[in-house]
Parts: sequence; structure tokens; C-alpha cells
Amino acid sequence: MKVFKFGGASVKDAAAVKNIAEVLKTAGCNDVFMVVSAMGKTTNALEDVVRLYFENGDFELRISEIQNAHLEIVKCLFETGHPIYDEVLNLFADLNLFLKKNRSPNYDFVYDQTVSFGEMVSTKIVSHYLNLTGIENQWLDVRDLIKTDDSYREAKVDMELSRKNFKKLGKGKFYLTQGFLGSDPNYFTTTLGREGSDYTAAIIAYCTDAESMTIWKDVEGVLNADPRYFENPVLLKNISYQEAIELAYYGASVIHPKTMKPLRQKEIPFFVKSFLNPNGEGTRIENGLKLEPDVPCYILKKNQNLLTLTTLDFSFITEDKISRILNLLHQLKLKVNLMQNSAITLSLCVEDKFIQLDKFIDEVSLGFKIECEKDVSLYTVRNFENKTETAPGDGKELLRQIIKNTLQIIRK
Repeated sequence: MKVFKFGGASVKDAAAVKNIAEVLKTAGCNDVFMVVSAMGKTTNALEDVVRLYFENGDFELRISEIQNAHLEIVKCLFETGHPIYDEVLNLFADLNLFLKKNRSPNYDFVYDQTVSFGEMVSTKIVSHYLNLTGIENQWLDVRDLIKTDDSYREAKVDMELSRKNFKKLGKGKFYLTQGFLGSDPNYFTTTLGREGSDYTAAIIAYCTDAESMTIWKDVEGVLNADPRYFENPVLLKNISYQEAIELAYYGASVIHPKTMKPLRQKEIPFFVKSFLNPNGEGTRIENGLKLEPDVPCYILKKNQNLLTLTTLDFSFITEDKISRILNLLHQLKLKVNLMQNSAITLSLCVEDKFIQLDKFIDEVSLGFKIECEKDVSLYTVRNFENKTETAPGDGKELLRQIIKNTLQIIRK
């Protein structure tokens, strides 16, 4: 079996959905498990629904707007009267009903139950369209297959139970399912972390002992720099698992951080190719490959926060102090992207995804003087050429760190 993953950009409108059929005709669709994300920026729009719900805003109007956007795509793909019209309407009716009946004050729980509708709707549309064009496929609800704990928005996958579920499926078919989603022991929907559809594909590849996994993107493959922020990016033809894991860890947007582990465990080759040029070479990621070409790789993470913690009594930053700080960061789900310490000072570059930074500062301020520089940018250069190198971009340099062949610079 081969696993294909198509992201939001590949299904953003009717023309994109039609293009998927052409890609499948080129790449083949026998014995394939296909993972599809929500259409375009639907997840962002559904996050807006969650915000309005908790602010007592008009979330129903926002849902109606999202529904109408999907129906416009449906009108371009199907004749009036096709069953997909009712399926789309029913899904959005279910979303409205859930929000009206919900009594849980847990933001993360409500988030997962809400944003999951993006994947449910998109996969219904794509599945019906492929069947209409002669590409016969079986739609599956991934929540029946990928089982997780109840850590909403960052659920941990039960790989063994999930593997048993996938083993029950027949071979030699074309399956189509959702990315990003799973379900907890009570069958409530969970999500695997933002941009988690790549991870979904890797889980499926692991559970089905897949021959390979391919992520179809709107770029030629993995580039040595994000073209939105850096000029003249270069296509990386070959990358080792280890280097891909490093690039994902430091924030390379084309690779989800959790994706590599299940693939590496079973040494499943991983390809990143363009849905705009399916015959292109793309990028191959596999065990033992050397980086080709051997060039520096540039990564930019925006919206970071630089914290400088200094002990109030000028005592050393000892292991017990660091341990307490790291435990608190973990509890509050604050992601540390850089850490540097001296005798009495600890510097942290932190990502505040769950809006917990102020709470962290309040709790730590009892033992430390804290300086916080918000909205900084973290530049990482892998395989950098010399120690005096500077990352492209503007702004004052606040901190610099070198570990082996990795240079990191924080700028404001």
C-alpha cells in the first residue's frame, strides 16, 4: 500500500479538487490510502467559530458563511440533486446542534469537536467527486481507526490499538479518509496538533506497513528555505531521516515534527512532491541518504517570545531550578524553541500557542526577575558555513547560539 496526503491548498477550490483526480491518474490509485485535509483556510474559519462561541458572538452566522463557501465548490463539481448537497448541509447542521447543546466549558474539547468538521466535509466532497470521475474509493471515518487519549488539541496516539484497527481493513482497495483527527476512549473527537494531517499519514503508513508515503504540496518538494521569507530557495533532492527530524524540530514548515518517528521505525520511504507537477522529481527522505545538495537550510519561526530569567538572590541557575521551570512550561503547554543559560540567567525562546505565557510569568516571578520581549523572530541555520554568518532578514539581534552545525539567532 502507498499512502498519499493532500493538504488544504490541494483542495482549496473546485479546480484544485479536479486536479487531484489528474494527479491520481498520473501517480496511480491502486492499493492507496489517501489522507485529505480541510479545504483551504477552513480550519482557521472554524477556529473563528470557536472564538465566537466562547465570546457569545454570532457563531451561527460564521458557520453559515463556511457552509456556503463549501456549497459553492459543490455546485462547480456536481449536478443539482447529487447526494453530496444533503451530506454537506447535514454536517453543518450537526455542528450547529453540537454548539447549541454543549455544556462543557473546556475550550480545547469544544475546539476539537468543532474544527474536525472541516476534514469531514472536505473528504466527503473529494470522495464523491473521485467516484464521479471513475476513481472508485471507499470513504472512511478516521476516528474509527486512530485511537488516542483525551488530550484535546494535542492528543497522544495509541499506536498498538490503532494498528489493530487498520489490520481489519481489506487490501488492494483505495481508501480515503481525514487527516488531523482521532477519537478518545469515549469516542469524542480529538485532534493531533495543528497541521497534523502529515502525522496522520505517517500513522497510517506505520499501521499498514506501507511501501511508501507521499505528501503532495504546492512546492516542488522540501526546499532549503521557505520562499515566503527567503530568496532563491533550492530544492533538496535527498534528505536522511535524521536530518528531516532536525529540520522539523527547528520548524521547517513542510515537515510536521511528529511525522518522521513512525516512518523511521519501519524505514518507510517518504516523498514530498508537487500536485502542480506530479511528474517532478520532488524530495526523497530515507534512512542513510546524504543531504543533496549539501547547502545551508534556513528556517524562520515568527511570533516567538524571548524570556530572560535572572535569580533574585544572584544564586546559580542550578539543575533543580531548571527542572522546576521546565516542568511548569510543560504543564502550561509552552513550547521552548531555544534555551541558553549562564551562571545566574536563563534565556528561553517560547511559543505561546495556548495563551499561557502571562500565567507562566506570574508563577515564576516569585523567584526570578523576568524580562519578556514579545513578538520576536527565531532564525535557524542548519549546516551553516561559518561562525560569523548571519541569518537573512532585518531587525536587531538579541541572542545568538551555536550548537555543532546549527546556528540560531533571535531578532526583534
